[in-house]
Amino acid sequence: MAPVSSPTRAGREVTVVEQQSSGGVRARFSTALRPFFQWLAGTRGFARVAPKIVPPLDRFVNRVTGGRVLMGDQMIPHLLLTTTGSKSGQPRESPLACLPEDGGTFLVVGSNFGREHHPAWSGNLLKTPQATVAFRGRVIPVTAVLLTGAEREQAWQALTRFWPLYQGYTDRSGRELRVFRLSPRP
Repeated sequence: MAPVSSPTRAGREVTVVEQQSSGGVRARFSTALRPFFQWLAGTRGFARVAPKIVPPLDRFVNRVTGGRVLMGDQMIPHLLLTTTGSKSGQPRESPLACLPEDGGTFLVVGSNFGREHHPAWSGNLLKTPQATVAFRGRVIPVTAVLLTGAEREQAWQALTRFWPLYQGYTDRSGRELRVFRLSPRP
């Protein structure tokens, strides 16, 4: 059954799947498991293992579903960001959690699973802010802006309400996580 848009919640569009479909059961199941996955994603063991397993598996799932599915989408929205490698100049795909905003923009966080270094994709965006986003079957050319100051703080508040684990990643990594707004290009 097709998703139905509902009013915004915490600055993001909420998609509600009609309850009589099996998607309603899946949504309730995902909501029930969310605290467990937040705990798991916050562990040091997950931070060591996940970077080697999760992105390649996510890219595979995305490819075989024709760009419609990313694994983490069951818990929170995800997109596939394609940047230009800062050294190689080659396309680089990174599956990322995102916070969709009104107007078609997305917030993404360079959490790198709470590790001490910024993720490569964030450096790629700093050098070349033009990128593409694959989000739920649509490919969208975007321009990235690194948020700073009051704009970052406002976005950060929305992001940590949305996925509280970001604050834990900040504490563990000892760095300020980069926050980007990805805006569709005309």
